[in-house]
Amino acid sequence: MTLYSKLRACVLAALAGLIFTASAASAAEVTFVMKNSHPNAVEVELYSQDRNHVWPGGGEIYLLDDGETKTMALSCQDGEKICYGAWISGDKSTYWGRGPGGTEGCEDCCYTCAGGNTEEIDLGE
Repeated sequence: MTLYSKLRACVLAALAGLIFTASAASAAEVTFVMKNSHPNAVEVELYSQDRNHVWPGGGEIYLLDDGETKTMALSCQDGEKICYGAWISGDKSTYWGRGPGGTEGCEDCCYTCAGGNTEEIDLGE
């Protein structure tokens, strides 16, 4: 192996390490804690405000039966703003937060991805 090849291999390894470190440092997690106080089942999605991403994604939803409390742990980007949208199962006209599709305005329905849990979000109040 020539000196050039060795130097090139070292530089590439160092760059790969920097890229991995930067990627790992930007990954974070936040856990949404939601309680359904409504007498009907409620559907929930969580929407990134910083990129085109929805949890749980893939056309799926989180379902909370009446009286159920559920925790939803999300892998997200550190500092990412995430808002919830919830609605009565089968009745998208009754909603909380950003509503179905995440298109409605809201107050106090968004959280920052910075680790830890949200306070308990009570749907149905």
